[in-house]
Amino acid sequence: MGSVRKASAWLGLVDDNDDERYYDDDYSEGTDSGDAWVTDPRVKVATDTAEEKGRRIGTVTPDSFRDARAIGELFREGVPVIMNLTAMEAADAKRVVDFAAGLIFGLRGSIDRVSNRVFLLTPADTEIVSGEPAPHRTDGFFNQS
Repeated sequence: MGSVRKASAWLGLVDDNDDERYYDDDYSEGTDSGDAWVTDPRVKVATDTAEEKGRRIGTVTPDSFRDARAIGELFREGVPVIMNLTAMEAADAKRVVDFAAGLIFGLRGSIDRVSNRVFLLTPADTEIVSGEPAPHRTDGFFNQS
């Protein structure tokens, strides 16, 4: 019995019967046609729309240097990539960072350290907006002085 059900039973809101389970009497097994769910063709899937508008960010957590190819392929397509190297050995992580440095140099992108062993690779046409608060306005807007 779940904790919410126990609390409800203690308050007297439901019967205290552990063996009883809820079953919908109206539910019928029916025949399984074997067809998978089909999405209405008028509805765009989010990944398709994001790809069309160029609003994708790739995240890659490589286990070894062999996984660097996925980083390169995404970055070459113009997709910003977050590289999480925390699962790698230090020597392999250094090789992946060197690989990423070559990528950004060759494709005129940039690399930023997000945290320890996590980097953001951004293509040349991508602007990074800082999360710093905007400077205080001096034109009197919401000026409480």
